[in-house]
Amino acid sequence: MPLKKITIIVPAYNESKNIIPFYKAVCSITDELTNYQWDLLFVNDGSTDNTWIKIKELADKDHKVKGVNLSRNFGKEIALTAGAEAIIEDTEAVILMDADLQHPPSLIPELIQQWESGYQIVATQRTAIEYSWLRELGSRAFYYLMRLMSDINLEAKTTDYRLLDKKVLNVLKTFEEKTRFFRGLIDWMGFRKTYVNFSAPERNNGDSTFKLRDLSKLAINSLTSFSLMPLRITGYLGIFVLTSTSLLMIYMLITQFFAEQLLYTPLAYFVVFNTFLFGVVLAAIGMLALYIGHIHTEVIRRPLYIIQEQVGFD
Repeated sequence: MPLKKITIIVPAYNESKNIIPFYKAVCSITDELTNYQWDLLFVNDGSTDNTWIKIKELADKDHKVKGVNLSRNFGKEIALTAGAEAIIEDTEAVILMDADLQHPPSLIPELIQQWESGYQIVATQRTAIEYSWLRELGSRAFYYLMRLMSDINLEAKTTDYRLLDKKVLNVLKTFEEKTRFFRGLIDWMGFRKTYVNFSAPERNNGDSTFKLRDLSKLAINSLTSFSLMPLRITGYLGIFVLTSTSLLMIYMLITQFFAEQLLYTPLAYFVVFNTFLFGVVLAAIGMLALYIGHIHTEVIRRPLYIIQEQVGFD
């Protein structure tokens, strides 16, 4: 009976110092799991250092290692997509991991155990990691807003480190949207899912390439991709402003009618009405622009990514 094949997908951007330590750490675990056939697929997301050279060297030495080199930096969400779409059909499950060793390879056996027990998605949650107060606050706000405003139950502190069954992977390959939040897409699908907790260690080498600007962009794209609530909020805000403006205008007219002297100038009436209305218009235009931008991205039909080179594939 052939062994089940499991592929580990590793997006990498400027991770030349981490590729070899990551490879050794993963192999020290997978070599013990002899009941499975293993592949290790690195996706070089347009790195400017020697990341791709390191991947090619590993692929030359070990037939289990495969590599996809993207023509430029497309972002982690797209790199994960490129890895998922490069998976060979006989793969029974995939594991998504980061190359900086903050996703402990020692957790792989537990992910496999949960998968074998019947779960089709085995996700991980961080129990402890040192973030700046600003990033921690932003993370809490993001998860709260995603649960409040979208129709997916996105658990706090979940990571991209997760195992996906072949059925989940096949469905994921059918998605066509350009603006992607990979974890959100997986959680949106449903399937039988469980969580495994872990404490994230320090990054092995170098600094994180995921900056605050990237996190902010991902949060905005995620919220607008999975929820129409921002547009509804704009509508509610418009109703609130119109109502409050009408009441204020009525109050001003009544008090002026009973007053013996001029309380409000015509300019005051104009400013009250125009200021609120102008704010609503600006808010509505801003939110509409976000959604129109997503529509533009989808309809121009550009490819999600461009593969410049591959190694390790037959």
